[in-house]
Amino acid sequence: MKEYASRVVEQVTKFSSFVSIAETCNAVDALKTDRFGDGEMEVVINTSIRGKDVILFTSCARNEANIAVEEAKIEAYHAVDALKRSQATRIILFEPFVSCSRSDRTTRRSSVGLWVHFKTLVSLGTQHIVTYQLHSDKSKSMIDPTLCKVDDIPALTLLKRYLCAVYIRNSNSLEEEVRPHWAFCSVDAGGEKLARDFANAFGAPLVVAHKQRDYSQANTIESINILSAEPIEGKILWIVDDMVDTAGSVASLIGALAPLKPAEINIIAVHAIFSPPASQRLNQLSEQGLLRRIIVTDTVYCPYSTPERILNLEVVSSTELSAKIIMAIVNNSPMSKLLQPFNAETYLRSPMLFNY
Repeated sequence: MKEYASRVVEQVTKFSSFVSIAETCNAVDALKTDRFGDGEMEVVINTSIRGKDVILFTSCARNEANIAVEEAKIEAYHAVDALKRSQATRIILFEPFVSCSRSDRTTRRSSVGLWVHFKTLVSLGTQHIVTYQLHSDKSKSMIDPTLCKVDDIPALTLLKRYLCAVYIRNSNSLEEEVRPHWAFCSVDAGGEKLARDFANAFGAPLVVAHKQRDYSQANTIESINILSAEPIEGKILWIVDDMVDTAGSVASLIGALAPLKPAEINIIAVHAIFSPPASQRLNQLSEQGLLRRIIVTDTVYCPYSTPERILNLEVVSSTELSAKIIMAIVNNSPMSKLLQPFNAETYLRSPMLFNY
């Protein structure tokens, strides 16, 4: 995550409390991975970090180094071990998207990938884990807070602010355009909470999609039922989700929504994983006039997630927010503003109240 971490450092060094150490706090290139002939690896640190707080940015999802998920995890574990042996005061692991967060269900004959990941990081010496929008609230309970802190920041707030700044702009538009003509839709029953948060924040109707999966095949939808208390025809719909992977779910949902004649359909999600064939599916929907726009954040590196590759794509940067999270942690400042519920009307009247 060198490119992402570099952008965060650029933001961090703008804060007054970091100006004096601006030249020394950037250690983006300090870690090096050596590889042996048999495939083993060893992470080496080429600078002294003794007595320092270290923020380690990592991604075990798709990454700019094109390292596979399994290898990226092992590299992250080696990096934490190297930092611990180098006598860092605190190891704060910043993983904007936890790729194994979907593996959080305890069933009789399956491993729980998120538990394995967290357990390994904590056992190696990680003292604080920061992430954006875990797949489930219950995931945070997998870490013993006496051993490691966890901050799961609701990055959907970034997207709500973006909607206000770019598409709504003022309270009159919220009252006259958004509330009568917009609606927010969940991808499935499990995502109802996310969509409801948007509906409540903007005072707009909620649409719930009930998805029946075909569990004999991965990423396969059997049927979708649309539940809405009012007509969808003529509405501007926003499909809300925490991530878009292969885009199979949203493509099926758009196929079910289109016959109901909404004015337009949009997608808004935090993590743009976009595993193939996501770009083809999304572009096909856009070319057919069924999909108006796609709004995501930059928590996952993806060569496919560019406006040149995916039509009508808008990417919202999270690096400034990441920098402010780091400032709060290092200075031991409250993070309550990062976690407060977002209200569009309040924000449009007084944006400064939501400055982190």
